[in-house]
Amino acid sequence: MFDTGSTTFMILCTSLVMLMTPGLAFFYGGLAGKRNILGVMMQTFVSLGITTIMWVTLGYSLCFSGGEGGIIGNLDLAFLNGIDFNSPFAGAGGKYPTYIFISYQMMFAIITPALITGAFVNRVTFKAYLIFLVLWQLFVYYPFVHMIWGNGILAQWGVLDFAGGVVVHATAGFAALASVLYVGKRRDVKTPPNSIPLVAIGTGLLWFGWYGFNAGSELDVDAISTLSFLNTDVAASFAAITWLIIEWTREGKPKFVGLLTGAVAGLATITPAAGYVPLWAAMIIGIAAGALCYSAVQLKNKWGWDDALDVWGVHGMGGVFGTIALGIFASTAVNTQAGLLEGDSAFFLKEIAAVLISASYAFVFTYLMLTIINYITPVKVNEQDEDLGLDASLHGERAYDDGAL
Repeated sequence: MFDTGSTTFMILCTSLVMLMTPGLAFFYGGLAGKRNILGVMMQTFVSLGITTIMWVTLGYSLCFSGGEGGIIGNLDLAFLNGIDFNSPFAGAGGKYPTYIFISYQMMFAIITPALITGAFVNRVTFKAYLIFLVLWQLFVYYPFVHMIWGNGILAQWGVLDFAGGVVVHATAGFAALASVLYVGKRRDVKTPPNSIPLVAIGTGLLWFGWYGFNAGSELDVDAISTLSFLNTDVAASFAAITWLIIEWTREGKPKFVGLLTGAVAGLATITPAAGYVPLWAAMIIGIAAGALCYSAVQLKNKWGWDDALDVWGVHGMGGVFGTIALGIFASTAVNTQAGLLEGDSAFFLKEIAAVLISASYAFVFTYLMLTIINYITPVKVNEQDEDLGLDASLHGERAYDDGAL
């Protein structure tokens, strides 16, 4: 009944995207100070549990059921009502079961709010974060998934987002910025990364998983999925080397963390465009991603925003630029949409509008949401807990025993 190749491909891509969440935990855990390793990893891993519960009970339905041309779907498919393991996924011509599409999209939902956590390392209470995790998905992530990927209003306007430049990175990045401005600076802003090798492991897992993130977003096995795969690797590589060169030139030494961060910037930036642009454009996007995201991080430092792990500069600005780049470089030689270079200025403007709407809404809603959560339970940890570190003060655990590090 189902196509074995397509089914296997989507199972593999779903597994790769799932692996990105532990990869993100390692990436953030290595960058954090040694007293806050488990705190940030816990915030990432807990999304695997809570988001899965939310997704199968109501999230999938709100994103992909009803509400055509609207902002949010309905609850007709709550608890996956009416869908069983034999139900074919119509979006791929029935080549594989709907359950695989549900699982694939669930992995996106899991990692998106987890991206935000790197911004407010060691400053947010776990109880407040759990409330944040639930509300942010309900009022930010689900609406934008529906509006773009669920045949909502932005989709009907003609907005495209191959794998999440708007839906994932722009919303998460600007939510991170709002969170940083709300909770304020850390008491110790000079804490060095506790384990750069752990950052490297996390980057490797993210890079590996991103092939499923982007190639799988074609939702089929064809020439576009293979192009998306190659575009992903090329953009990450060009961005990594661009960041390395810029930092080496400015600071006099080649930095490993810079190389790794540049790769993630390239991965985030190519995401919305991976299946719509030719290979040469992915090279340009990668170079621009390395330079622009590096500049955004320097600007953040100059303005005194304590985005601890550069979520806004890497993911937020990467998502914004990647979406705009899609509007510029999209080619009918690759897919169905032409970009600005092929004469479609209307599509280019739609992409700019979409990213402005998503970034602005995510920023404003997140700031207001944190304000409301603070009336329920304190959002920011007290000074004593922050000085002790969240691993010990909130979780009663330590990443390493007293004899290590």
